Amino acid sequence: MKTKAAVVYEPGKRIEVEELELRKPAEGEVLIRYTYAGLCHSDIHVAHGDLEARMPMILGHEGAGIIEEVGPGVTRVKVGDHVVCSFIPNCGTCRYCASGQQSICDMGATILDGILPGGGYPATGPRGDYGGMCMLGTFSQYGVIHQNSAVKVDDDLPLDKAVLVGCGVPTGWGAAVNTAEVRAGQTAVVIGVGGIGINAVQGARYAGAKYVIAIDPLENKREKAMELGATHAFATAEEAMTAVTDLTRGQMADAAILTPGLMTDEIVSQGFHIVGKGGKVVLTGLNKIMEPTIQLPGTLMTLFRKQLRGSLFGDCNPTTDIPKILGLYQSGDLKLDEIITRTYTIDQVNEGYDDLLEGKNVRGIVVHEHA
Repeated sequence: MKTKAAVVYEPGKRIEVEELELRKPAEGEVLIRYTYAGLCHSDIHVAHGDLEARMPMILGHEGAGIIEEVGPGVTRVKVGDHVVCSFIPNCGTCRYCASGQQSICDMGATILDGILPGGGYPATGPRGDYGGMCMLGTFSQYGVIHQNSAVKVDDDLPLDKAVLVGCGVPTGWGAAVNTAEVRAGQTAVVIGVGGIGINAVQGARYAGAKYVIAIDPLENKREKAMELGATHAFATAEEAMTAVTDLTRGQMADAAILTPGLMTDEIVSQGFHIVGKGGKVVLTGLNKIMEPTIQLPGTLMTLFRKQLRGSLFGDCNPTTDIPKILGLYQSGDLKLDEIITRTYTIDQVNEGYDDLLEGKNVRGIVVHEHA
């Protein structure tokens, strides 16, 4: 069948919209009609070459939609199910899934190749085989994905909001709640208030932090952070350092969650120095895979027992945490509507990413049109 999709062919080049041919779902695979997709920074890392991916690639890794067809052996979902896509698949049986670490499932090893777990690419077009970002490719009207990437959700959930829980929301929320282990009465700092950082703010607030300090150079991002749970917001780490020192009487923060668009050694250093004894520094932002972004005084880490932690997908288990987080949205404990700034069509995807890079959006959404 034909599908309209947004594709990247070469690093640094604009995203192109193409008509591709989608194959039928094979063993363990499903055909999904995507209804919404989130504009997440990780796709720009691929488009810009920060993350080396096989191309051509259908971009998009936050997606939600409805199952249209299932292949042989599919048991997790059925035709008509409403699903949110997990940007890391979860097999349930590898060492990591079996020990409750689905975010590092072995099936995630090929997410930057786009080949499906059973072999083969989901689409073909003018330049051969096309893989999907994170084995999803949600910037497409339709997709063929593995059932291990689909999480069934309640039919009455608005998919234009639920779509965000495929990546950005749990990545930020979990970075605070799971990785940083923020506890009631603590002080948490979030550096970078985009689609991930705003949810780290919400996670720290929900966990009971006494002070939630947001740092972002853009006023609109700081305002949104204050709206959704931050107690203080600053344009620079230097301003925040003074405030944290005063608020904690010199004890400093218990956690620093680093969620910038592009991770640098300067940002890591800022996070390291703003936490106190036993403080946790959580890295969620990305840069080039082999780019050194950590240069810290190891003696201070030893003497003050500071910890540096990497966080992927917020250390969440998507099969249980996606429904759990959506339950918090349904109960009013987590805000999703408020973090969506603007919607776009698939033909406006470049405009959407220009807006993201210019800091206009907390989160943009692609609305798929179907005949």
